[in-house]
Amino acid sequence: MALIVKDILYKKLEKAFEKLGYDKELITIAYANKPEVADYQCNSAFAIAKKVGKNPVEIATKIAEELSTAEEFDAVVSMPAFINIKLKDEFLMQVAEAVLEDEESLIKKPERKMTVVLDYGGANVAKELHIGHLRSPIIGEALYRLYKLMGHNVISDTHLGDWGLQMGLTIAQLEEDGYLEGYFGRGKNKEITLDTLNEEYPKASKRKAVEEAFKQKAEKYTVYIQKKQEPFWTIYTDIRNLSVEKIKDNYLTLGCHFDLWYGESNAYPYINKTVQIFKDKGLTREYEGALVVDVALEGENIPIERKSEDEPQRYKNPMPPVKIKTHDDADVYATTDIATIMMRNKDYNPDRILYIVDFRQGQHFTRVFRATKMAGISPKEQELIHIAYGTMNGADGKPFKTRSGETVKLQDIIDMLYEKSSQRLAENGITDNPELAMQIGVASMKFGDLSNVVSKDYVFDLDKFSSFEGRTGPYIQYTGARINSLLEKGENNIGKIYVSSNEERNIIVNLIKMYDSFVTSYNDNSLNSLCMSLYNLASAYSLFYNNIKVLSEKDETKKKSYLALSKVVLKALKLGLNTLGIDMPNKM
Repeated sequence: MALIVKDILYKKLEKAFEKLGYDKELITIAYANKPEVADYQCNSAFAIAKKVGKNPVEIATKIAEELSTAEEFDAVVSMPAFINIKLKDEFLMQVAEAVLEDEESLIKKPERKMTVVLDYGGANVAKELHIGHLRSPIIGEALYRLYKLMGHNVISDTHLGDWGLQMGLTIAQLEEDGYLEGYFGRGKNKEITLDTLNEEYPKASKRKAVEEAFKQKAEKYTVYIQKKQEPFWTIYTDIRNLSVEKIKDNYLTLGCHFDLWYGESNAYPYINKTVQIFKDKGLTREYEGALVVDVALEGENIPIERKSEDEPQRYKNPMPPVKIKTHDDADVYATTDIATIMMRNKDYNPDRILYIVDFRQGQHFTRVFRATKMAGISPKEQELIHIAYGTMNGADGKPFKTRSGETVKLQDIIDMLYEKSSQRLAENGITDNPELAMQIGVASMKFGDLSNVVSKDYVFDLDKFSSFEGRTGPYIQYTGARINSLLEKGENNIGKIYVSSNEERNIIVNLIKMYDSFVTSYNDNSLNSLCMSLYNLASAYSLFYNNIKVLSEKDETKKKSYLALSKVVLKALKLGLNTLGIDMPNKM
């Protein structure tokens, strides 16, 4: 059974306000500014006083008097007219016991259960994963787990970039370099490896910009792939399979899992129907041979007067149309995204679709969402949300790159995390434990990323992220491992929980805050609140651990209580880390 502390406080205040004739809409409950004095505070007296023209102290005093019979807390008025609320020890004991019985009991889960599709990962086939592919799976996996924890039916889809000009470019370059002779019946194929693709696509991409004939050839091959023309379709399928296996390995190392390994290609059967809907509703027009849909709203795309006819036309608040077909009848990025929404609605009928993609795609998703709503492909009540994340930067504040200025490969990041965590473990006397080293390395990266507001840029600081001290993933892991060791030594001999010290009180108050942070993170679609509260809970426990000698306590009742409270913290930390996609090692 759920035990939601803020709801209990709110209901008590609601009853007091009703009896006193005050507007319940003015009820406010927040954590106290001075935690050494109170746990929560209610500042409603000021708003009520302004509304009814009375002294706020008098109003606060009346409210506190109505709350005086509450079994869960004490309410005291302090100047200028704050109502300080301090939870009683007996109530804190109930809270801790509730978590001991069920670690999810303090989470306020939404009453309405939704079907939610999360689109994250988004790796491109035929390209090696790099640092730019890191944040999407980390953030997406955590949100996936959080939404599941909240009781929703959640489907994760990596939505591979496996459709479009990149595939035509790659195949055109492979053909010219003699890798595909067997496919065309002209001889034998040369072996294609991931290293081959890592060389061929960049080469083709550079040629596209300077060789018009090569670009046109790649565009033609792209159309052949999209029409499943042989041998291009078989070549494409073989390249896709080769790439996906490596992508899966990288994501698995990061602890990221997907229900669906779909790509843009899976939306192919819906492309023509999608385009036809726009045509039938009169939403399309031709522009330079392409088919487009205008999505600009009033106040957008306003032409700026040109000083001469030679000057290119510029716009105020530009909002370009959505291109759904190119001049040569090829499908484009927007078309497949809209068709994918149609496919998802047919297969899953989701209430909400979340796209975890970097901020640079903001305008793209704004236009796609508008077009999809205009065409009725997405129902009015369906939520389409772009969670735009910032960049991961180096110490210089610029996007993180190698010393030579090249983009860092994802595998290089994974290797760096492993090496640094192995070094940290060696400093603690632990060697030759690759599984633990990787667990700590992944925790360093994920916690370092997720502890920031999702939309903000942040600095990738491996030394800071991997530290066993401070606000880091390894610190939370280490706290959990230390509790686990304590429980083993105490033979897991737990008893009823009592609160007899400030350290114990501090733990349970931070426990409550941690569980509230699940809701905050859910509402914000950003895990930074949960990360902060996990650190605060671990810090509160460390203070308890250092000040109270649990195993040498002679009073058996107290000792069992200490061990029970330790188990509560361990369960809470495990739940929090698991939501972030981080493993909790038994030993460190």
